[in-house]
Amino acid sequence: MTGDHYFSQSPESELKIKNVTVDLAGAPRRVTTANGIFSPDRIDLGTRVLLGSTPPPPIGGHLLDLGCGWGPIALTLGILSPDATVWAVDVNERALDLVRRNAASLGAENVRAALPDDVPADVRFSSIWSNPPIRVGKSELHNMLQHWIPRLVPGSDGYFVVQRNLGSDSLQRWLRAELHDEYSVARVATSKGYRVLRTRRHTGSTEPLDVVN
Repeated sequence: MTGDHYFSQSPESELKIKNVTVDLAGAPRRVTTANGIFSPDRIDLGTRVLLGSTPPPPIGGHLLDLGCGWGPIALTLGILSPDATVWAVDVNERALDLVRRNAASLGAENVRAALPDDVPADVRFSSIWSNPPIRVGKSELHNMLQHWIPRLVPGSDGYFVVQRNLGSDSLQRWLRAELHDEYSVARVATSKGYRVLRTRRHTGSTEPLDVVN
């Protein structure tokens, strides 16, 4: 028995690779997953709601999948926007290895799997798509969003899917209170107990907010 969580940096459990077929970007595709990560057997329901509720991603620029797991969002972005650079960010190194493996097997060479600190500080994003790791705790989640959302370029959107029973409505209120007037926050979809929240950046600088612990 180990203390592994999907947000563990280096899972201690013995690696057990598996292959599953999932629908990505409108087609069935064979991917590799493993234990010690989030939703290794399928695309989880929240991610499916997100992927089914968002408009097509920008065709270029830098795109971000925050909390990527084995990569269903990042791989979808990479396939749909081959001219964009897709950053698949997670703290779980096992998950990142799987993203790299899946991107290579699917020909999504524009997907870059990286730890948060390995994303260059000057990269700004044309869109963020995320099923954020709610179970890390409210403080850690807020710090994460405070860091990444201000890296949206003006005129771009971030989409976040959160289960209603895990605080989607309170997160929406927090985002509205926390973000500056240059942003708007809206609920754009509700399905199967999940909300999809959109943060739209209208104007302003693109520097991360100072986080006070």
